[in-house]
Parts: sequence; C-alpha cells; structure tokens
Amino acid sequence: MDSILFLPVYGIIQSIRPFPDNDGSCCSQIAAVRTENGIVNLIIGPDTYVVDGVHLSRGMRIAAFYDGNAPAPLIFPPQFQAVAVTQYRPQETVVMGYFDDELTGTELSLKLNIGPRTLIRTNNGQSFHCSLENRILLVYYTNTTRSIPPQTTPRKVIVWC
Repeated sequence: MDSILFLPVYGIIQSIRPFPDNDGSCCSQIAAVRTENGIVNLIIGPDTYVVDGVHLSRGMRIAAFYDGNAPAPLIFPPQFQAVAVTQYRPQETVVMGYFDDELTGTELSLKLNIGPRTLIRTNNGQSFHCSLENRILLVYYTNTTRSIPPQTTPRKVIVWC
C-alpha cells in the first residue's frame, strides 16, 4: 500500500462552475480554491466523493484530496481531479491516507487512538463496526501529541470501502 498517496488542498472555494466533460455529459464542476499558496483548481466529477453529499458553494472551507500519483497538467493555476472533498471546522485538520495494522499513517505521519466518542462511518454514511487497520481512512482531528509519530484521538473517521 506504499504507492497510495493522497495529497491535500485546504482552502476556501472562490468560485464553482460547470466543467465540460470529455463525453459532453456536463456532470463535472471546477472549483477555484484559495489556499495559503494561491489558487488551485479542483475538478469535481461524478467519481469525486463529497462527504455527506453537501452542496459545495462559494465561501465554503474545504479539504480536498487528489491522487498524488495521477498525472496532472502542467498549467497555472494548478489543476487536480479531486478524489474526495469535505467541509471541516476551524482549528480542525483533515487527512486522508492508508493506515496500517497499528493505525499509523504512511511515513509515520499520524497514529490514531480511537476513543469512545470517535464517530466511525463508511463512505456511504453507514456505521462501521470492523477493524480500521490496513484501510484508507479520512480522519478529522484537532490536537496531537508531540511524539513521533504524532498521536491523536479523532473526532470522526470515514472508512474508504
């Protein structure tokens, strides 16, 4: 699973408009997102998972993830095909990645300590009662320890089934 790499884009939607699909279906949109490093364009297509099916709109704070191994056009502003998009709370961090049998993210990026109040759902909103080990997870959290890897008890975990 080392080859899976989801890269984040954190920012505020500045505009969102239709994006022409190759097949003429008009099922995609392009969102211009203001990040701390400038504008990034995100293509939100039929295969993009939008958490809780929220209606994306101008002014919304989002975290989006794209496949870091997928080809991307060399244009400015940068443009990526979003795999997942979610709203998040101020002071909250959202990460997406593969977590191993000890619930540690790739490259020792984060270790999860699941608590009794951690909300765990599948990507279609159903309760999840199995092991989180060796899965792709979308994790919402606020605080971490200063250890290596940093540890957190997440507020919410979405299991990528």
